[in-house]
Amino acid sequence: MKIKRKTGLNILLIAFVISFFITPIGYWSKVWLTRLFTFEPEMEQRSEVEQIPGYDWKLRDAQGKIFNFERSKGDVVFINLWASWLLPSAAELKGIQKLTDEYKGKIDFYIITNEERYPVEEFMRKNDYDFPVTYRIGGEKSPIDTTQVPATYIIDKLGNIRVNQKGIADWDNKKVRGLLDSLIAE
Repeated sequence: MKIKRKTGLNILLIAFVISFFITPIGYWSKVWLTRLFTFEPEMEQRSEVEQIPGYDWKLRDAQGKIFNFERSKGDVVFINLWASWLLPSAAELKGIQKLTDEYKGKIDFYIITNEERYPVEEFMRKNDYDFPVTYRIGGEKSPIDTTQVPATYIIDKLGNIRVNQKGIADWDNKKVRGLLDSLIAE
């Protein structure tokens, strides 16, 4: 029995579509496609910025030690809320890793998750990420909205929220670097 060319192509197409749902290749393809269609975050205009309501916020570092966000008062701060199991988070973390590599020591990075340590550490290992992971403490009050993930905030030295990005964005671009450089120089 000979398979017609059209039938063979249909079988390949169906196999390709099924691979998106049941194989690791599909997962990485979805991450890649999501990255492909992300855009620059919207920057707040100087006249539209809102002030962060306060810095009193307890968080947990990767070693499990509790610290207060107050230590970042007066610094430029980059906050990203993410989850390892969420495709948009996985897609934007590559750009965030590049920013943390480039601006380490110049900006305080808080890449915050609400997950347990083991799945996060496994996700970090598999993706070869080494940005500083911060863990939210359940029930702890927060100066920002932590209900939507992914979400990112960039806060200037005066406590003004210069970026309030709900959802995925491309963080590895000239516009973001230009903003960060100008905020560091202020």
